[in-house]
Amino acid sequence: QIELAESGGGLVQPGGSLRLSCAASEINLDYFAIGWFRQVPGKEREGISCISSRDGSTYYAESVKGRFTTSRDNAKNTVYLQMNSLKPEDAAVYFCAAVPQFEFTGSLFESEYDFWGQGTQVTVSS
Repeated sequence: QIELAESGGGLVQPGGSLRLSCAASEINLDYFAIGWFRQVPGKEREGISCISSRDGSTYYAESVKGRFTTSRDNAKNTVYLQMNSLKPEDAAVYFCAAVPQFEFTGSLFESEYDFWGQGTQVTVSS
């Protein structure tokens, strides 16, 4: 069974930074594009970033562009989401998701991703 596991969430003050990790078991992430999503209770899940495994191309939602950076370390089979200049409105449960690279369109629609982690909570508060 393919499993993704997010880690690195926590409490941070506005303006602070966090780095989330998405690690995989049972699959080699070299062959998968990874998306990052977040969800606030009562709202739809929002796609915020994704990264290709072919060339490392990244895509960002306007809400996080310039503040968040997605990267991957294939040797560690891990993808990262570096979040800087965090705002209270960034507080959410953050999820990573995977889709085989050959199916990847650069989309941030959750329906296009096949495998999901359980999420990690990010709280931004003073």
